[in-house]
Amino acid sequence: MVKTTTASALSAMLIVGLCAAVSLLPGGTDAKRHGPLLVEDEGARRNRPAECLFGKTLRELGSTWFADLGPPFGVMYCIKCECVAVHKKRRIVARVQCRNIKNECPKPTCDEPILLPGRCCKSCPGDAHSPDIVQDLPQAQPDEEERSKHFAALLTGRTSSILKRDDIRSTYSTINPQNIVATGRFVFHKKNLYYSFYISDKAPRPRAIQFVDNQGNILEEHPLVIPPEGPFSVYQNATGKICGVWRRVPRDYRRLLRDDMMNAVLLWGGKYQAELAIAGPIGKYPALPQELFSSLLEPAPGTNPEQMNGAGGTAIVSTKSGVTSSIYLTIVLNGIFSPDDIADVPLNIRLEMQNKDQVILEETQRVKKPAHDINIIEVSSPLSVNDLRLLTRGKLTVVVESKRKPEALRIQGIVQTRVACEVFQTLLTSHNPESRTDTTGLSWMYLNKEGSLVYNIQTHNLHMNYNPVITLIDDSAKRKAEIENLGFSSEHVSGVVDRMGPRVLEPLYSGDLAINVANDLNLNLVHGKYVSRPVADARDSTAPVLLKRIANSAAPPHSVGMAWVAVDNECNLHYEVTLAGVPSSYHPVQLFLEELPIEAPNAPISRTPLEDFSGNYLEGFVLAMPSIELAKLETSVIYLELRSKSKDEPILKAKLKSIKVPNHCTGNQYHDNDVQNNSVISTPHNDNNLPTGETKCYHSSRFYDEGDMWNVAEQCTMCSCFHRRVKCEPIKCPPLKCRKEDIVQKKGDCCPTCAGKTTTGVVSLAAASESNRTLPSTVSRYPEDTAVALVSKPRGCHLGDHFHSAGATWHPYLPPNGYDTCIVCTCDANSLEINCPRTQCPPLNCSDKVAYRPDKKACCKVCPQVIKSKPSGTGAPGEMGDQAGSSVGTLRNPQTILANGGCSYNANVYENGQEFHPVLATHGEQKCVKCSCKDGHIKCERKRCARSVCARQHLGARKNAIPADECCQCPKTAGRHQQHRRRQQQQQNQKQTTAISVKS
Repeated sequence: MVKTTTASALSAMLIVGLCAAVSLLPGGTDAKRHGPLLVEDEGARRNRPAECLFGKTLRELGSTWFADLGPPFGVMYCIKCECVAVHKKRRIVARVQCRNIKNECPKPTCDEPILLPGRCCKSCPGDAHSPDIVQDLPQAQPDEEERSKHFAALLTGRTSSILKRDDIRSTYSTINPQNIVATGRFVFHKKNLYYSFYISDKAPRPRAIQFVDNQGNILEEHPLVIPPEGPFSVYQNATGKICGVWRRVPRDYRRLLRDDMMNAVLLWGGKYQAELAIAGPIGKYPALPQELFSSLLEPAPGTNPEQMNGAGGTAIVSTKSGVTSSIYLTIVLNGIFSPDDIADVPLNIRLEMQNKDQVILEETQRVKKPAHDINIIEVSSPLSVNDLRLLTRGKLTVVVESKRKPEALRIQGIVQTRVACEVFQTLLTSHNPESRTDTTGLSWMYLNKEGSLVYNIQTHNLHMNYNPVITLIDDSAKRKAEIENLGFSSEHVSGVVDRMGPRVLEPLYSGDLAINVANDLNLNLVHGKYVSRPVADARDSTAPVLLKRIANSAAPPHSVGMAWVAVDNECNLHYEVTLAGVPSSYHPVQLFLEELPIEAPNAPISRTPLEDFSGNYLEGFVLAMPSIELAKLETSVIYLELRSKSKDEPILKAKLKSIKVPNHCTGNQYHDNDVQNNSVISTPHNDNNLPTGETKCYHSSRFYDEGDMWNVAEQCTMCSCFHRRVKCEPIKCPPLKCRKEDIVQKKGDCCPTCAGKTTTGVVSLAAASESNRTLPSTVSRYPEDTAVALVSKPRGCHLGDHFHSAGATWHPYLPPNGYDTCIVCTCDANSLEINCPRTQCPPLNCSDKVAYRPDKKACCKVCPQVIKSKPSGTGAPGEMGDQAGSSVGTLRNPQTILANGGCSYNANVYENGQEFHPVLATHGEQKCVKCSCKDGHIKCERKRCARSVCARQHLGARKNAIPADECCQCPKTAGRHQQHRRRQQQQQNQKQTTAISVKS
């Protein structure tokens, strides 16, 4: 199953639907009827392979299908799509073309045609030919695929003639002064073409590989450059090979491969310099399926570089050991013929030691008609066991030279491990279905450039008390002969077997090499046989992970799995899973990718389904993952989980190591809400900045759900999770009803207690439950009727997940407001019942409007205190003065006043409930403005005067009896006659259009 998260394909679907609707309008021409409605966007993907991506499905070149727009539209049976090949500057790329076939429907041959389900055209019984029937591509037969499985190629200057054609020679630079040579092997398996190359040691790693047909058209191109920041290939670095895979080769290209009409091209160089390119035809050669060793033949030292320009070869070496050991050589070569060598040319073939002190094999072969590019020679000869051992250890060299000019025309190369990129892997499990052992493991190995065997073993639940021993055995014989003892030191064992021989290589390549783990109790505790797998994509990662059985799972204890996971340069996620010991009743199984921001208890889990499958093997991929998800693979905690779909339970699970993702796939753009920041993790005091789930908080190295409460014993604090934020405050201790000298502080308690009591003041942290979470639950109490309960468990009460000793008192913690100090809960020492009464407030001696709370969390309101202050200045008797800074009536400092609801204004401190006149620096005291301080807030208002006050002031002004109030701004009054005259004068002024300002 193939998945993708590309949004462009979904928009393309909608375009198809719109185009289909437009094409159904009347008046269309024939060109419009048959023309494509949609051509796939060229900028959808960076690399344009020979396949089409439509929606979430990859389509093979040449396939046809009906557009599926998904719900609610469904399949549009009148919109027929096809994946077609498009030529673009010598490149053949795939494009999606869709058209409306409604107008292509044939005329029915009956009077009453019907529209069948899943069809676009009405048809009559017996009609077979219709454009709305999708023809499936013919599948290759298994035997045909097996016959065309192994291929090889020789790439030299002489085999690169296809690059020197007049129409394409300007594209490539074939000037090869260093005479770089390469040889490749190709294995075709399940529509995938795996390729491997040896190149000259003097050449750097190629930039890219191209697959070209005989006309010079580029069918496929893969980049080979490894970015400086990675991901790196341990295997390719250790072996010096070039490895890769061309996945999902189209049917037409597979035909070219079988007919020897495809070429491989390796390119060097960069964007701003000329390229060096060498090419060679991909073909089938004798003995390729039996190849055990390979050799890259290059011009020998001492030969003329100009005369040997473009010369090279490769040797396909296979051996057979037994009573009579033998060696078989298939040599593909060119460039060692002089111009006058036309027919029946003799060549000397030697197999000798690298220091030339011993010749193992020497034979003369004649080439009937020498070719410019490809010549094939086959040699077979008996070989001693000692010589065969030298061959397996990389001590021998193949030399091919002209018999007429041996010093001038000669190529040679060291015999080394075969070119194919491959690892050998197995799972370690008990092969006895009745076995109850829980020991499992995995092992994988490969041959490095020197021919040594590099092995890696990981075991699980292998008990050291019984002296385990790990050995390599030949599983083909009944006696299971021991080949190599690998010893055992820990659960992770790795090493190198230097002295390789036929006893190891032949069973390794034939699939008969096995690994056995034995101990004092069982000589065949766990066992596994190595299987060869080509190195590409997921298997090109650093190492596999062991899928271990989940605790308490109902699956057999010897169930085990192995997984390879990697991200390629095209930002695609590849994975490969191998299982063993999982019963068929658990199939089908589901593979999930789990992501956690950090490894912590109760951490939020983001689970992404990868694929459902049945059987013991899966190889899949996810195309074009979003950059955010790729960044999480490298920075978050990632688990791979296998679940049984039929039983709906997890079976196996493994924690992935940090997966290296190319920088261009993530863009180095990290967001706080998307991917964790390592700098945040290293700062434990900023827990709220950690990326969490939608309703979780992170605190004290673990995650808490929304609404959770927990205490931190070491700090005597209580915390809660509210709206993804952590809020903590010190534990509030209730007052004690005992004398001061009787108060004691017990070790482990946050609150003091009264001496002589057997109860704690509040929550006893020493006797608290191990659970840190508090969830809504009913109050429970321990039974008193059994002595066992009293001995095994302390007497007390449970409130949620917190335990309180008998007789303890405490303030309840109510998030998000914190402790409610107005409530004191008690765990009754006799009945073990919890009572939480609220504090009873005394009656007030003042109005509730003027009453205030001395503290923001005070339980009861109090009346404001009347504080008399000394009159300042020469104000009138009884006039309110500024009481700022006055010490009359109080001995409290400013900090205490502010803590009890006081106010601070203009560098002055006022008590809660105090009234004052504000003082402005430019205008002095504002006696007409009165301010009041209440519960930490200042409210000011100007004095308002009623109309009656102004009337009395005017009356008193005429009689000189009542003094005017300067805070009341009353307008001056005049008599009625004067007011009437003023109105008449204003009307006259308006008639004369003369603006006269009348002063009132």
